[in-house]
Amino acid sequence: MRDVVEALRKREAQEKVPAIRLEIDYYLVTLHEAIQEEDDKTIKETKSKLRVLSEQLNRFEY
Repeated sequence: MRDVVEALRKREAQEKVPAIRLEIDYYLVTLHEAIQEEDDKTIKETKSKLRVLSEQLNRFEY
């Protein structure tokens, strides 16, 4: 049973990690643009979203 759960987690990670990385790339571009435009509200929101995505990525890549 433990092997089945581990296999399912591994498969889920293989499917989600690429999507999370793409989303991180998108928000990094958004952050870069917000910094250039000195848009403090967008900077704060984007950093918050990046923190969440980073945590998600860390959970799957352990």
